[in-house]
Amino acid sequence: MDILIGGILLGGTYVLMALGLQLQYGVARIMNLANGEILVAGAFGAFWFYSGFQANPFLALIVIVPLAFILNWGIYRYLLSPLVRRAKSRGQLEVDSILATFGLSFIFVGLMLAVFGGEYFSYGYLERAVIVLEQPYGLNRIAAFCASAALCIALVLWLNHTRSGLALRAVAVNPTAASLVAIKVARTSALAFAIGGAVTASGGALLSMFLTFDASIGVIFTLKALIIVILGGVGEIRGTIVAAFMLGLAETAVASLIDPGLTLAAAYLLFIVILLVRPQGLFGSRS
Repeated sequence: MDILIGGILLGGTYVLMALGLQLQYGVARIMNLANGEILVAGAFGAFWFYSGFQANPFLALIVIVPLAFILNWGIYRYLLSPLVRRAKSRGQLEVDSILATFGLSFIFVGLMLAVFGGEYFSYGYLERAVIVLEQPYGLNRIAAFCASAALCIALVLWLNHTRSGLALRAVAVNPTAASLVAIKVARTSALAFAIGGAVTASGGALLSMFLTFDASIGVIFTLKALIIVILGGVGEIRGTIVAAFMLGLAETAVASLIDPGLTLAAAYLLFIVILLVRPQGLFGSRS
């Protein structure tokens, strides 16, 4: 039971970073390898608010989310849009975006190292135990899970019950057909990329409440987000949510039963098994 609850709490906070990449890759067709650095930037933002102003990290989201939205919109508008316009196929766009965002990730790491240095950071917000089913769990983990669930539900409702959300889903399914029904694909893709970055940054702010982080750890979160997106199926929001919980449960089980140092290896093993058994992901359909 301890592994189950711990895995659910961890997976719930992984959902946001994976949904961010899902929006960027599934809708905007951009494989963003700087996704983890955006997450770490969100974590640093929450840390700065808490340590510098003694402000509630949840209140920091009011500033972090809009700034992340603007930053990611600017990245898409001025860096990635030229790649989209010149790409003659989706394959070429994926290759170009991988190379561009790979370089962008190093720029972000360098900037964060210059500002914050190379040491590890953490802070003690809500750092006390709560008993759940006779087992102690950190209140900060529970609070982060609840906030992540609320943001996830709000995002899903927006995607399913608004015209702009419907436009994003249409572009994810078929950009060409979407353009034929007066959907502005370029603007919708930019919106998806910006929202994806904002969602990822909010996930970083929540993860910072109980995880130790540094400026160069983003690559690990990029890999985990990519694993979750591929596991769930590209363009499948429900698959992303299920896969995030699967990864959280797998990492918690390995850390509790075997060795905490093998959690990333367990993630890759799960990834390889799914690719062998169902390469289109849990909820994806065969092309």
